[in-house]
Amino acid sequence: MRSDSTTPTDLSLNYVERVNRAIDYILNNLDQPLQLEDIARIACFSQFHFHRIFQAMLGETLAEFVKRVRLERALKILSHAPARSLSEVSLECGFSSSSDFSRSFKQRYGVPPSAFDVESFRKQRRQDWQDALADAGHRHRFDRLPADENPDKFEARICNLPARSVAYIRVLDPYRPKVVVEATERLMDWADARGLADGQWLGYMWDDPEIVAHADCRYDVGLEVEPFEPTGEVGRFDFPAMQVVELEVRGPIDLEQRAIDWLYRAWLPTSGYVPSEQPAFEAWIGRPFAHGHEHFELKAQIPIERA
Repeated sequence: MRSDSTTPTDLSLNYVERVNRAIDYILNNLDQPLQLEDIARIACFSQFHFHRIFQAMLGETLAEFVKRVRLERALKILSHAPARSLSEVSLECGFSSSSDFSRSFKQRYGVPPSAFDVESFRKQRRQDWQDALADAGHRHRFDRLPADENPDKFEARICNLPARSVAYIRVLDPYRPKVVVEATERLMDWADARGLADGQWLGYMWDDPEIVAHADCRYDVGLEVEPFEPTGEVGRFDFPAMQVVELEVRGPIDLEQRAIDWLYRAWLPTSGYVPSEQPAFEAWIGRPFAHGHEHFELKAQIPIERA
């Protein structure tokens, strides 16, 4: 959970599972009306208790969370699909009208979306993210390359993935030291106890750290499984069939970041595709961190759809 609030070891794991269920519902239905009573019912809480528990665990009210995530999704669309009208963006993100979207956007970012400098905003967020990821002597490893450079000779391929059920442990504010590794170890123990640990392991970020403050990012450690009834902090998310563009990465974390940057900045703009509303995936080759914490072997995957 959030670094400045109660951690999963201090909370009932049952509460963690139920709040994650509510978050999953919100993420799947951002373009629809979202009412407190409906979300509380999905989480199996009374409205009063759900409101208090949600705020205690995430550090913001349900209404604040929903509005923030909708606006961050809108920024993602404005970044990667600039041809879409504000009316289209507002509907895709669950605002009642383009005027409601513009008003909410200006309240949060100071200017209406038509006047917002997306590139400058992403550049500042990128600097904040690099500061969180590495010390001053190493942050240059994550500098963004010019879009026309490909020193690693990346070659993308498009794949069609079937619908999947994923067991996951969610990590909020994932750039804190060791929290992702510790969550992976807990899910590995869960999977080993059930004979599932040699399946397809995933890591996926629900948020773009060039748009979302790194403390608000959500990262899931995941494992593809047959459908099961979730309990405790191990949740279940059912992904639909999707198309992805992927690159194989075998090397340090800065190589993975260059691969992701190249996909977004070089491949996507000329591909005829835009990112879909699914998280970007790390599909591990073998078990996570099988080669330590400095050398990764995985496929970086971005879900896509026709522009």
